[in-house]
Amino acid sequence: MDASGMLRIYIAIFISASLISAFSQILLKTAARKKYSSWIYEYLNVRVIVAYFIFFVATLITVYCYKIIPLSLGAMLEASGYVFVTVLGRLILKERVSKQKILGMALVILGVVTVAF
Repeated sequence: MDASGMLRIYIAIFISASLISAFSQILLKTAARKKYSSWIYEYLNVRVIVAYFIFFVATLITVYCYKIIPLSLGAMLEASGYVFVTVLGRLILKERVSKQKILGMALVILGVVTVAF
């Protein structure tokens, strides 16, 4: 496989890790909305622990991808996480998405597509 083909594979893996991280953030947000009997349970409950584990795995995947992906490109690809979190927040948590957020997401997607391909 040539270098550009390998780069595209790593870009896809990197963006997948960003999506995984977005699910982790949504899980943390659902845990934060819940009421707990003690402050310690806010941090030591299944949702929070699982979310941080998922976030840790996504971070490891991202670090692995930097083996091939240049740092400048990785920073652009990481911005896709904003889009994923916003979309998942809308779909799962029924959050409101403003016109400004939609415009911002469009610009992020345009930038990621432009740089990645």
